[in-house]
Amino acid sequence: MEVIVSVLPEAKFASPGCIRRENVGSLEIQQFSAVRTDSYILRTPSLLSVRTSVVSDPGCALMIREFAVACQPTVPSSETQHRKQICRIGRWMYSRGHVVANEGNLSVRLDEHRILVTPSGKCKGRLAVEDLLVTNLRGDVVCGAGRPSSEMQMHLLYYRSRPDVRAICHGHPPTATGFAAAGRALEDAVLPEVIVGLGKIPLASYGTPGTSELCAGLEPLVPEYDAILLENHGVVTCGPDLGTAYQRMETVEQFARVMLTAELLGGPHLLPRAEVQKLAAGRPQRGISRPCENFELPLTAEPARERLAMAPRLEPAAK
Repeated sequence: MEVIVSVLPEAKFASPGCIRRENVGSLEIQQFSAVRTDSYILRTPSLLSVRTSVVSDPGCALMIREFAVACQPTVPSSETQHRKQICRIGRWMYSRGHVVANEGNLSVRLDEHRILVTPSGKCKGRLAVEDLLVTNLRGDVVCGAGRPSSEMQMHLLYYRSRPDVRAICHGHPPTATGFAAAGRALEDAVLPEVIVGLGKIPLASYGTPGTSELCAGLEPLVPEYDAILLENHGVVTCGPDLGTAYQRMETVEQFARVMLTAELLGGPHLLPRAEVQKLAAGRPQRGISRPCENFELPLTAEPARERLAMAPRLEPAAK
């Protein structure tokens, strides 16, 4: 722990009315105003242990004694922790190319009436905790300066439709967004981790970003899916916390990369239905929160072969 302490000569103490409280690290500190101060940097787990080692002037002993008593550990509030996490995950998204410039948005449900959300027009890789806004469930700002994300209505759709959802992550990871731009869902049973964690990743029909049209395409899918591609737009994921929502975003992008590589190599090998059913049955044991009865199986090998059998055969061109 590193704390900057202002040591004041006893004769220079200001009146009690000039005492000011500040947070430094995880400690609440009373800072006394005075004409002259000498600053020290203390590196110690306990301020009490530095009384004699720091003070060389006996007139300063009282200041250190009063300071040590005034130091009280403070526990960061839940909202403070969420603010820090949003800024941290915003940096992760930006550094991994899941968003660029001012793209993307993040939110956390603080309680039954308040949402903590990123502001419009801010780079997610450079957010500060004070940039974030608190809104009500209508999207009105109740704390903070600025406008909430232009896609606030998409976040509110999740919170209204899914009581289990406490966080939303929206970005434009390039490979997954490429599938969305091509009008292709990620619904094939290829990777066990994706089958267990997400089932399949459907494609929501296009709606103009920032309008109710976007929500109209999402609304039928939100109750059943934790990750959704947005046609010609990007990806939205949800979770019981922001860390989970972000990990699902990473999973979607990684799956898209694998699928693209598999198609370049001749096409992915789909798992058979029996294997997918075994994976689905093991979801509760793996801590997956979504109930298994609402789990829709991804596209397995059998339907793919059936489609291939039904596909019209091309006759050789006449010579």
